[in-house]
Amino acid sequence: MITYPEATYPITFRSGDAKRLGSHLKNHDSVVMIGMKRVGINNFLRFFLHHPGVPKTYIDNGTPHVFIPVDLNDLVEREIFPFWTLLLKRSVDVVERLNLPEKEKQAARKLFSESIQLKDLFLTIDSVQKVLNIIIDGNFYPTIFLIRFDRLELAFTQEFFHNLQGLKDATHRHMSYVFTSYRPLYELAPRVFTKASLAAFSQDMYLAPAATKDLLVVLNMLLTRYHITIPDPVKNILIEQSGGHVQYLHVSLLRVQEHPELIKNPDQLLLHLQTSDDVALQSEELFESLTPKEQAALRAYRQRQEPVISGTYLTDIGMITTGGTKQDIFSPLFAQYLHKIQSHKNGSASDFTKKEHVLFTFLKTHENQLCERDAIISAVWPEYEEAGVSDWAIDRLVARVRAKLKAQHSPFEIVTVITRGYKLVGK
Repeated sequence: MITYPEATYPITFRSGDAKRLGSHLKNHDSVVMIGMKRVGINNFLRFFLHHPGVPKTYIDNGTPHVFIPVDLNDLVEREIFPFWTLLLKRSVDVVERLNLPEKEKQAARKLFSESIQLKDLFLTIDSVQKVLNIIIDGNFYPTIFLIRFDRLELAFTQEFFHNLQGLKDATHRHMSYVFTSYRPLYELAPRVFTKASLAAFSQDMYLAPAATKDLLVVLNMLLTRYHITIPDPVKNILIEQSGGHVQYLHVSLLRVQEHPELIKNPDQLLLHLQTSDDVALQSEELFESLTPKEQAALRAYRQRQEPVISGTYLTDIGMITTGGTKQDIFSPLFAQYLHKIQSHKNGSASDFTKKEHVLFTFLKTHENQLCERDAIISAVWPEYEEAGVSDWAIDRLVARVRAKLKAQHSPFEIVTVITRGYKLVGK
């Protein structure tokens, strides 16, 4: 059985966010949780899903709630049919754990087995509905957590949305969804998820970077996981530089683990974090997730202190923070990145960074062979396998290596195998 260290967090961890989410679920609302990429939504949800005290503390309404977590990072192919198959499997897994008659568990297993054999989309969706009704008939209220839902953004269709809505109708609205995404759904796919259609379907909930006391909880968990001991001044540097962003914190701590001599030299630690390729890649991912208008607003604020309008995406996700009348960029690491790209200090376009070199070497070792995403993560980001690596980070690193191979007039090029991975071939 998988254990989650987040299940041991204090019950007060991100209590404001837990209260908001719990209130929605208490009222049987569906929720779209929105936050900047890698900010810590998944970390918060692992706490919310697995801490034994959460249901009674934040939801308690007399209904036994059952959570069905479905992490779309488990999808090899980001397509609709694999999504429904994964949802069916996770629903059956939950049935197996519940105190239900063996007859009901056998029925759920049979539905999954038939779905795998027949590979029919409509049968699979119907099977999901039947499994959910098994849970509901057992006097439980299921909530489906569609984690990293934005991974499917290129596959969204009206029919897909109607099928999601249809599940709620078929269960007489005795279920809820929690979606996680880096943008509101009506921005990911405006022709599918219109504001009007979402008004009666779900509520938006923005998750800002964590407060200092909550980020310290995350840091202490990571220190235990990696068997690292650091003094309080170094903890303070990591927390301040991360700005409440969990992946910034994770990346920064791993740099300390790799270079323990930095613990005794705060100035060198700051310089190392500001020039780290992993930190830069995370900053680039955040910046590239913004619209051109939002990027321009950040540049205007960074250059001329032009205030960012409150109630817009940048303030809703906490990328721009407000203390009294003063606005600020949430993280010094991200502020440094903005300064760097405005100063055009990007180095030689043809020199491989450390991560780019590791990726090229791995692909070269497997020349003319398909290298799947999981294998690339294991080779290039072994330290992040447990936390996961975003699709954007993989695609961006590949794009950078591809561009530099071209600039170097290399005899090799990288070929994309859609939804699977990449292959290095000779021209």
